[in-house]
Amino acid sequence: MERIILCVRTSKAADVPVRVRFRLRDGREVDVFHKSDLVATTAQLEKFNPDGTLKPKVSNVDADLVDDISNEVAAMRRAYRALQAQGIAVNSKTFEEEVAKELDPEAYGRRGTASLMQSFRDYLDYLNGLVPEISRSRLAMYEVLHGKLSRFLTINGAREITPAAFDEDMLMRFRQFLFDEYLYVDKWPGLYTGISERNTPTRRLANNTVVLYVKALRAFFNYLEAKEVLSKTPFKKLPTTGQKNITHTQYDVPTPLTKEEVLKVLATDVPETLQATKDAFLVQCAFGFRISDFQALTMDNVEVTTEGVPYIHYLPQKTQSSQTDKKEITTPTLRFAFDILMAYGCKFPILKYPSGKSGYNSKIKDLLKHCGIDRKVSKTNNETGKLESRPLWEVASSKICRSTLVDLMHNIQADPYLIGLHRRGSEAVHHYTRLHLEPLFNLMCYAFDQKPYKVEKVGGEFRILDCPSARQSGHSGQSGQ
Repeated sequence: MERIILCVRTSKAADVPVRVRFRLRDGREVDVFHKSDLVATTAQLEKFNPDGTLKPKVSNVDADLVDDISNEVAAMRRAYRALQAQGIAVNSKTFEEEVAKELDPEAYGRRGTASLMQSFRDYLDYLNGLVPEISRSRLAMYEVLHGKLSRFLTINGAREITPAAFDEDMLMRFRQFLFDEYLYVDKWPGLYTGISERNTPTRRLANNTVVLYVKALRAFFNYLEAKEVLSKTPFKKLPTTGQKNITHTQYDVPTPLTKEEVLKVLATDVPETLQATKDAFLVQCAFGFRISDFQALTMDNVEVTTEGVPYIHYLPQKTQSSQTDKKEITTPTLRFAFDILMAYGCKFPILKYPSGKSGYNSKIKDLLKHCGIDRKVSKTNNETGKLESRPLWEVASSKICRSTLVDLMHNIQADPYLIGLHRRGSEAVHHYTRLHLEPLFNLMCYAFDQKPYKVEKVGGEFRILDCPSARQSGHSGQSGQ
């Protein structure tokens, strides 16, 4: 069995760049060197094991160098085995020629065998070309998955693995790694050097989050199968029950805020550190945005009807690629939400980082705790899988805003199926019950205990015409009266 060694020239100063050299040995008969085009310092190379894998407990690792060394080792291994298969004597000349062909197969009219990581990078390039058919947030999720897969392979010494070698056993091990990656942060600090604190794993992931990454990985392997890189994905090698288990999501019962709780947030004075969170949270409750749509909001999305009803309109990013038409969502704007939109110009910096210790979702918990939103709700414990009773503020995130709007609107309307004219789920009911913006606006004002008002738009500027007293959001900005 061949052995590949990374040669570190200890005679050189630690900060002197040198060409990276490798040695391949197989018994007493084969002993050849490969001088790569890679350049690194001795200090950088000392962070690697003799076989080219990264050592644990090292810091300030060059991620590109990790990839490059893995590619060189993989190319050397393929070159050596190709020479053996062809019965060609392995010497310095034949070996270097074959390695060159493996590193740049297209230059020699070959079809190369890309590593799993190279294939994933190619897939990211493909997805980039699909924007805006797929959202930027979805693309960002695939980039996060790429980083997780890269760290998993590095930790397991499998950077050079090909897509075909990533079997069902490796798939299940990677899934477990997704759950428990936080356990590796202290053991492999070098792999997390370039990751922001908010994106560094600090606790076990929830099952539904892991399922999101697993489904994304399945889409990648399905792409390789469609391109005939693989004859069968590792997912299809699992038993049917196994496939269902690793892609099954299970959600807790939604826990929307009540009208009284929304009004409590609205009326509560908060410290300056929570003001931007409060304003964004109230706007999101008033419109039920998904976070991706909220992040993309601009003043171009704000309009006024001829009757003076302000509203926002937008194409939902998550579903627009699957829609048969370009039908926008249109939602009337409550007075407190209108004031906040005008004060911020629809730009909410707090939304830049939804996750992490200091992100928007974490600050929502702080906001609701400050406002005393401590009603007990049931929440699944990610460690035990059991339901626990916890205060609402502790389990809240931006997702609660969407369910809050839906729940408040549902509570003020009679079930359209109760009259008995149509079966439940009938499209005819949806056809008959679509509301125009003005009556919908009045219903929303009632649902949130707000008073109606009217706005006009002149030359791109908004002006409130009918301005009865309204509950204030607590923001000091003016709405342009």
